[in-house]
Amino acid sequence: MPLSLDDVKRVADLARIEVGEEQAHAVLAQLAGVFDLIQEMQAVEAAAVEPLSHAQDVMLRLRPDAVTEADQRQLFQSVAPSVEAGLYLVPRVIE
Repeated sequence: MPLSLDDVKRVADLARIEVGEEQAHAVLAQLAGVFDLIQEMQAVEAAAVEPLSHAQDVMLRLRPDAVTEADQRQLFQSVAPSVEAGLYLVPRVIE
């Protein structure tokens, strides 16, 4: 679908953008380049290409899921204003 200079001016008018004659020719050339690129991309056969989550086959380095710190719950709760059954008690905010 080739664009004309009138199409560019109409789109500029709809977008409320003031475009001079020289600018309209420049925009027409840029849009033609974009549409050519889109046609090239649509011409590529991609039905057999498997979707990827990343452009390269990258795997995250994972560490073992192991406990590395001692349990300090009693120490942390000893300085809390109010604790019951291992839970921090806070004042009611919403009535």
